[in-house]
Amino acid sequence: MIKAKLKIIVASIMCSTICFTSVFSSAAMAATIEKVSTTTTATDEYQQRFISLWGKIHDSKNGYFRDITQDGKTLKVPYHSVETLMCEAPDYGHETTSEAYSYYMWLEAMYGKFTNNWSNFGDAWESADKYIIPHGQDQTGMNSYKPDSPATLANEYPTINKYPSKLQFGAPVGKDPISSELKNAYGSSEMYGMHWLLDVDNWYGFGNRGDEKSTAPSYINTFQRGQEESCFKTIPQPSYEAFKSGGKNGFLDLFTGDNNYSKQWRYTDAPDADARAIQATYWADEWAKSQGKDVSKYVTKATKMGDYLRYSMFDKYFKPIGVGTDNPSNTSQSYLMSWYYAWGGGADGGWSWKIGSSHNHFGYQNPMAAWVLSKDSDFKPKSTNGQSDWDKSLDRQLEFYQWLQSSEGGIAGGATNSLTTESGSYSKYPEGTPTFYGMAYDWAPVYRDPPSNNWFGMQTWSMQRVAELYYKTGDKRAEAILDKWSKWVKSVVKLNADGTYAVPNNLTWSGEPDTWDGNYTGNSGLHVKVKDYSQDIGVTSSLANTLMYYSVGKSKHSTYDASYTNLAKELLDRMWNLNQDDKGLSVKEERADYSKMFDTKVYTPDGWTGKMPNGDEIKSGVSFLDIRSKYKQDPDFAKVEEAYKNGTAPTFKYHRFWAESEAAIANGTFSILSKEIIDNKLPGDANGDGAVDIQDYITLQKYILDPTVPIKAENVDLNNDTRVNSADLFLLRKTVLGNE
Repeated sequence: MIKAKLKIIVASIMCSTICFTSVFSSAAMAATIEKVSTTTTATDEYQQRFISLWGKIHDSKNGYFRDITQDGKTLKVPYHSVETLMCEAPDYGHETTSEAYSYYMWLEAMYGKFTNNWSNFGDAWESADKYIIPHGQDQTGMNSYKPDSPATLANEYPTINKYPSKLQFGAPVGKDPISSELKNAYGSSEMYGMHWLLDVDNWYGFGNRGDEKSTAPSYINTFQRGQEESCFKTIPQPSYEAFKSGGKNGFLDLFTGDNNYSKQWRYTDAPDADARAIQATYWADEWAKSQGKDVSKYVTKATKMGDYLRYSMFDKYFKPIGVGTDNPSNTSQSYLMSWYYAWGGGADGGWSWKIGSSHNHFGYQNPMAAWVLSKDSDFKPKSTNGQSDWDKSLDRQLEFYQWLQSSEGGIAGGATNSLTTESGSYSKYPEGTPTFYGMAYDWAPVYRDPPSNNWFGMQTWSMQRVAELYYKTGDKRAEAILDKWSKWVKSVVKLNADGTYAVPNNLTWSGEPDTWDGNYTGNSGLHVKVKDYSQDIGVTSSLANTLMYYSVGKSKHSTYDASYTNLAKELLDRMWNLNQDDKGLSVKEERADYSKMFDTKVYTPDGWTGKMPNGDEIKSGVSFLDIRSKYKQDPDFAKVEEAYKNGTAPTFKYHRFWAESEAAIANGTFSILSKEIIDNKLPGDANGDGAVDIQDYITLQKYILDPTVPIKAENVDLNNDTRVNSADLFLLRKTVLGNE
């Protein structure tokens, strides 16, 4: 009997040691690199790529950051993109998001791994704490918060013209069960989370706390009016409403109907970004400890952020989970990570509120962060129930993926605790609606223009976290989800003979999952198809990252399949060979949707008038550009306008911060993980029982007659011709006879 042998695979996928010296054109960048180490020894080509991309991202002439110096300390604020003319989630390229900040932390964590220098990681956290996490005057009055009456209900509607939504004074809401324990744990009533959107250069002119003067990064918001509100239909507004611009009530009465309006502030947290920051800080902690370094200051911050992130587990108005059914539960906590949580209050400090969110998207889940906050002692939350809540969340999130996995393997949208209709929120579910712990299936949670689950990037972002969890723990549920998902992905990714590649861009969905009863049914009625393809830098990189954690996890916990490592390598290599430029990596994008800047009307109620800080008039019938006239001064505006007049789509080569960071991180991940691969393939073991004997010969013989017979295909291509046929059966017969 032949026993399996473990073999470390390095030479076949790694290059020889390379000494890589970073060279940057600007004197400022040279000084920065000199401070942290001018020469970095890269152990392989993929680590070299990471260092190269890190250098381009940090080269000041490339424009990825705004540098802000105060009290002798310079901190960097990442832009959403180098280019300014941009409308997707942010409506201007030099805004930034909590998403970008979380990638900034992840990028610098890996830089610390490769250089032993952790100052940049610390600076990323310090920048976030200063500029995108509100403190003090920016959230004054939180000590007035009443957890027994957390907020006044305002209905959500599917159509924009139903807004402003009138506040429903006296409508029943639930109670906030975690406010007191958080206050006791941290000695403060303040919240601790990243607001999702900043105007980095104060382009709109709202300023800080409504002063319309400060040039420091400004808290702003856009999306407020239901699932139809695409970026092109939004009205930008300040997070701190001081009635300096907008109408007589600032911008408030565009969104909510009240009897009286007062100066106030409000912030919205994007849970997936906060969770990514925690995930990045976990790896920083692991890598720093292995070098004898200490990042515990930032572990403390990340853990605190995770404690407050539990607000995303709660229904928007703390109503019972399953409120749309005939048998609601006795808790308002879903243990899933919803689309947001938010908080706000009066500028005079006299009142404040908090809400969760009723809508849960699979793409926002992060079981890796849940595992970190529930299992790693360094990240144990200070609150009474923080650790146990995240422990429950870990299981619930994995169940969520199982429930939503389509017949092919892709993961469908999510679930809501508040079915939204023209009548408003919390409508009763129609008979036959599939449910998950009392929440209704939603194929595209939160927004429909475009549908929130069409973009393939949601698949890779979320499954990367599942793959990390599997790599760390060997969780069998995660393995089963990844096995099916990765097989589907391998079937739809294109590696062309000419050296190009294509990954899915948009997906289409049909059918529904079965109601969850604790067991995955296979969802024979739920299907996904690839609508179109792209070479998107961020998505391709995220996919390669996911495949590496999956394949190396398989080598640690199950049976290694080199095809997934090879696919990750091919994607990284082809992307690198095809798409390099002086700022990083980029591909041409056709933006036919930019015609909406001219054509799409931004809904404004009849009779409502107001002005943007620069004087742009807001009234019924205005377009995206009418209230963003500064765009006409953008260096790229002329080509967008010309394309619009000619009825064509303008093309761009964008350098998004998250995507460039994702590319660097994916190459760095390949460098790290490829050294850990264990090949436990056992040639001839057709049935996967760890031995080669007559039973394997019988199994392979059955397979050749009937290809639906399950076998370990990687073990029986004995002549290495990439096919399994009678030639392999002949070789196996010789092996079995020799063994006996």
